[in-house]
Amino acid sequence: MNKAELIDKISKDAEITKTQANNALDAFTSSVIATLKKGDRVTLVGFGTFSVSERAARNGRNPQTGAVIKIKARKVPKFKAGKEFSTKISSKK
Repeated sequence: MNKAELIDKISKDAEITKTQANNALDAFTSSVIATLKKGDRVTLVGFGTFSVSERAARNGRNPQTGAVIKIKARKVPKFKAGKEFSTKISSKK
């Protein structure tokens, strides 16, 4: 499912226009990104938790030449599914 399909689904399920669904989805993603940039977490009970994880600097290899390259430390977004979400996905219909 891509963004347009998700907006269409939200629009139908919530009985709102596609524009309103798009605005709601954009507001949600903007809020999550802004919160993670501040170093905070976003927890949606029953769904999951968005957080930021730190990756340490490390050495890697150029696959074409085999030369050692340095990979800088960086922050990466992380999502951990909640128990209820995981249960719904793994259960059979």
